[in-house]
Amino acid sequence: MHTSYVITFIGDDRPGLVEALAKVISGHDGNWLESRLSQLDSKFAGIIRVSLPNDKAPSLAASLKDLADQGLSVRLTATEAEDKTTQTRTIKLSVLGADRPGIVREVSAELARHHFNVSEMHSNVTSAPMTAEPLFEAEVDVQIPVDSKLDELHTRLDQIADSMALDINIE
Repeated sequence: MHTSYVITFIGDDRPGLVEALAKVISGHDGNWLESRLSQLDSKFAGIIRVSLPNDKAPSLAASLKDLADQGLSVRLTATEAEDKTTQTRTIKLSVLGADRPGIVREVSAELARHHFNVSEMHSNVTSAPMTAEPLFEAEVDVQIPVDSKLDELHTRLDQIADSMALDINIE
């Protein structure tokens, strides 16, 4: 029997980190199913979903901990069976505006208030064209129940956009 696990890690960025993780996973008969890996500043971080035989999990966990000697902080977590009783659909939010503290807090609080789930988010701060002022950009995938009405969310996100001088669009 196989079980899915999620591996999270962070370490100083250097060549060979992905190979080191892949070697350990493969060495325990694991199958690398999906991942999100990214370099952020001088760090390399990621989340990986793997499948492996149940009896291999303890030895995989020990081998992953041994990667600490290579400067990696790693955690292995078993996943739970997914509840498919609620049908969802995905909407996409885009956020753009002058960078300032609280943007993610305000938008995510409104999504949580509606019981909407952020399934993926990519954000970045870049320089605005012409002025070079810090510009916050985010693309957010949000899972919502199929029968959700978005009128109230539109209204609240428009209020947040107005108060924080942002452009927030829902697709």
